[in-house]
Amino acid sequence: MSRLLWIAMALIGVGLAVLLITDESGVTFGLSGDQFARTLYLGALGLVIAAGVVGSGIGLRGAARAIVIWGGVFLLLIGGYQYRYELQDIASRLTAGLIPGSPLSVTDAEGRVAVALERVRGGHFLARGEINGAPVTMIVDTGATTTVLAAADARRAGIDVARLAFTVPIMTANGRASAAVARINEMRVGDIVRNDMDVLVAGPEMLEQSLLGMNFINSLSGFDIRGDRLTLID
Repeated sequence: MSRLLWIAMALIGVGLAVLLITDESGVTFGLSGDQFARTLYLGALGLVIAAGVVGSGIGLRGAARAIVIWGGVFLLLIGGYQYRYELQDIASRLTAGLIPGSPLSVTDAEGRVAVALERVRGGHFLARGEINGAPVTMIVDTGATTTVLAAADARRAGIDVARLAFTVPIMTANGRASAAVARINEMRVGDIVRNDMDVLVAGPEMLEQSLLGMNFINSLSGFDIRGDRLTLID
């Protein structure tokens, strides 16, 4: 090992000397200065690697095996990057099957954010989001003009439900109910965030599932439904 290192050092020293001598002509053994410097660098690097292999005691067979393994890892990383969007799509479908309503956020080259939601049993689209930092699962309801929070979700988001005035009539799956207007600091669905929004809070025991309404959806640049996927585009 030490012999190869000394050879590598000598090679670098000789190469540097040759570059200094031939600096005015700019040509060394038919190569330009840059080409000769790269060749010198690669040759020295090869000797250092060879010295490491010899000194490690793994032998040529072990070195070849290590090169194949690390080469395979490198190719997998490159392949994963090239097909990252397809892999995200697969991950989204798997996650949606395990955790209904899980959003998949993707940012395109222009910086636009798209959030995909998968249809769940019953034909609804669920959105697992956050209200004031608290996790809230909402049904996407294009028939609701305003986002409506169940009382339990409102409390979790830090809204004092007891102090609200339930004077706004709304229609739910269970019939007519009363709701109150409240203002939230932040609503988040995936990587789409809206601040300072008005929502409705349903009276206690009047709504089992919060509804993601059109006041949020209309703030987007668009949304698209294809098959069992709803895509919200910021």
